[in-house]
Amino acid sequence: MRMDANNTGSKPLIGTLFSLGNTQVAEIISLAGFDWVLIDMEHSVMSLKDVLGSVQASGERLLKIVRVPGNDDIWIKRVLDTGCDGILVPMVKTAEEAARAVASSKYPVEGQRSIGITKAHHYGFKFQQYAERANDELLIMIQIEHIDGVRNIDSILKTVGIGAIFIGPYDLSASMGFMGQPGHPEVRRSIDLVKQKCREANIDYGIFGGSPEALEGEIAGGCKYLLCGIDVAVISGMYGNMASRLRALK
Repeated sequence: MRMDANNTGSKPLIGTLFSLGNTQVAEIISLAGFDWVLIDMEHSVMSLKDVLGSVQASGERLLKIVRVPGNDDIWIKRVLDTGCDGILVPMVKTAEEAARAVASSKYPVEGQRSIGITKAHHYGFKFQQYAERANDELLIMIQIEHIDGVRNIDSILKTVGIGAIFIGPYDLSASMGFMGQPGHPEVRRSIDLVKQKCREANIDYGIFGGSPEALEGEIAGGCKYLLCGIDVAVISGMYGNMASRLRALK
């Protein structure tokens, strides 16, 4: 951890989702001009070793957030030990679940994260410096992607230690009975409600869009963490387009 992830200024941060686990792809993303990257363990085959390599390959400038597989203290502490700048905890539906994520992320007495000699504090060389700053500087991001999370958003936002909310439109739409329809009016109303509540609570929020155009207007609305595209889709889309164009040659 080389930056205070909770103090990144007022400007929106542009990011992308990384799921392949290949360190060269991680390095390319870091060189492409993004502000942050979401390293995804929830929907990928990445191991902790892959996450560690990806964090290292991403360099010091990029804000590195890892989406853990679930709200589990063992996963959270092991992921934080890779030296990432924070975590995204998926499918949080209640304030109790949000509090559990915070407790798993913070050292005592604020939480229950255990202490070990790891990459996070340069294998012990910067242990004291890391231990003194981690509770304040690590970003704990909570994902609201179920209608129950929307219903409980007021109490979730009161949870001490949450640094940001991330909205998951696709899972949210599925939980509302509109699978694959994140643009459905009822889904949009739920998303807008979460955004409004975050603004009122002065909590940063983020959202995913499949393209830059899909995120148009989010900056003006106050979105802090813009997430655009997935490495798998970017690569498959580019290769698919190239193959189609080559087949069309006369």
